[in-house]
Amino acid sequence: MANVPKKKPSVLKRVRQSEKTNLRNKAVKTEVKTIVKKISAAIANQDKMNVEGMMKTAEKAIRSAASKGVIKANAASRKISRLAKKAHAVKSGAA
Repeated sequence: MANVPKKKPSVLKRVRQSEKTNLRNKAVKTEVKTIVKKISAAIANQDKMNVEGMMKTAEKAIRSAASKGVIKANAASRKISRLAKKAHAVKSGAA
C-alpha cells in the first residue's frame, strides 16, 4: 500500500469552501440564464409592456453576478448590451 500523507485541516477547509462557492455560483448563473431566457421570449413575442420591466431586472441580475465575480465584467457588459439592443428594437417597433 502506498504511503499517503494525511490531509491538513486547511486543505479540508478549502475543499469545503470551494464546494459552497461552486453551489452559490451555479445558483447565480442559473438565475441569470433564466432571466435572459424570459426576456428573450418576451422580445420574440414583441411584448413591449413586459420588456421594459424585465430589462431592468435582467440588468440588475447580470451586474450583480459580475460584481460577485461569478461572470466577468466584460461578459456582463456584452450580455446587457445585446439584450438592450434587442429590447430597443422591440420598443421602437423595428423588429
